Amino acid sequence: MKRESIPDEIERRIAEINARPSEPPTAEDLAAFAEADAEDPAESITLDEYKAQREYSGKLMLRIPKELHRDLVEAAKANGVSLNQYAVYKLAR
Repeated sequence: MKRESIPDEIERRIAEINARPSEPPTAEDLAAFAEADAEDPAESITLDEYKAQREYSGKLMLRIPKELHRDLVEAAKANGVSLNQYAVYKLAR
């Protein structure tokens, strides 16, 4: 089990990171900067435009307690539908 970081420890780690000297950019960094500078701003899109054109797979994975999983399976069987159909029905309500 992962140990939760306490706020003081997080602040200490951030201070350590901020205290490190900055590193000079690598040749790959410089090439990426040059490529970004050469891009035509007219070809870029906003984040909202990206979200509007993004396609979704329709898949959703959830981790749920075993008891809830059992209850959902039993309810789906009682209603004569698959667990997927029952979960979609419940989520849509």
